[in-house]
This record gives sequence, structure tokens and C-alpha cells, in this order.
Amino acid sequence: MMDFLIAHWLDILTTILGLAYILLEYKASVWMWVVGFLMQALGIVLYYQKGLYADCGMEFYYLSMTVYGYWKWVRGSASKTVLPIRHFPCRLVLPWLALIVGVWGLIYWLLVTYTNSTVPLADSFTTALSIVGVWALAHKYLEQWFIWIAVDVVTCVLYFYKDIPFKASLYGLYVVIAVLGWFKWRRMMKEES
Repeated sequence: MMDFLIAHWLDILTTILGLAYILLEYKASVWMWVVGFLMQALGIVLYYQKGLYADCGMEFYYLSMTVYGYWKWVRGSASKTVLPIRHFPCRLVLPWLALIVGVWGLIYWLLVTYTNSTVPLADSFTTALSIVGVWALAHKYLEQWFIWIAVDVVTCVLYFYKDIPFKASLYGLYVVIAVLGWFKWRRMMKEES
């Protein structure tokens, strides 16, 4: 048992941080960005060790987005001191879908061409979708929860496959919390308006 825990210590630590992160996100707490920064920094090491190169690269994007998200949430919007929860603008749906497909294809090609990835399709999919998800979260769009549900389902399966059992279980829990988060944020959005 001790050997298993030692072999998976980074998985366990990032899982604990991930749980704290999602619970803070559920509460729409600005502290999630601070916890997220630490989780992503450690995630770089974990994903590189496991050969999840797109996920590893994604963590660098997440690091920059945690700084941006923290700044955006603290700074607020032009009309309010606290950024309100709002809907994803319809005018952005098609451009962002095109971006997801384009980034997915590019990352897939990079993984197949330049790495020994054994899961390039799923790894590139979750990475491409996460780019939009974290951006939507930084802008406090309600629909970001739907993006995370899709990412979390695929990531849960992928991480079990890649022998990252604690993070895989966390992503299974993320699916449940994302569904509950959508309901909570929708209620909070109504209360804010």
C-alpha cells in the first residue's frame, strides 16, 4: 500500500487541490484561482511524467488564465465592482466552435507527428475544449459548466486508462459538481439581476 501511495503522491496531491478548486468554483469564490495556480504548476510535472503532453502543455495556458481570471474577477466589469455571472454570447458560439475544431486538429497533428502519445485523439480533444472552458470561466459565463461536463467525462476515462486513478476519480466527481454548479450559478445569476 505504501508503495502505491509513494508512486501516486503527485496524483494524490493534485487531486486534493483539484477538489478544493472545484468546490471554490462551485461557490464562485475568487480563491479558486489561487488554488488553481498551484494545482496547474504541479500538473505540469504529473502529465509530463504520464506522457499526456497536450494536458501538460495545457497547464501552461491554465497558469496564465488563472492570473487573468483572478484579475478579471477582482477587477469586475465596467458597470459593477464584482464580475456578474452571465450567459455566453450567442455571437461567439460559431467562432468558438471553429476554434475548438481547429485547435483540436492542430494539437492532434502535433501529438501524432512529434510525440509518442498513445491517446492523441482524446488528449487533444480535452485540451482544445478546455481552452474555451477556462476562458468562459474567467468571464463568468454560466454555460462554462456544459463545457466542463464534456471535458470531465472524457478526462475521467482517459486518466483511468493512463493509470492516474485519483485524478480520474476526481474528474468523475467533477461531472457531478459541474451539473450542480450549473444549477447553483443559474440561481446566483437570477439573484444578482
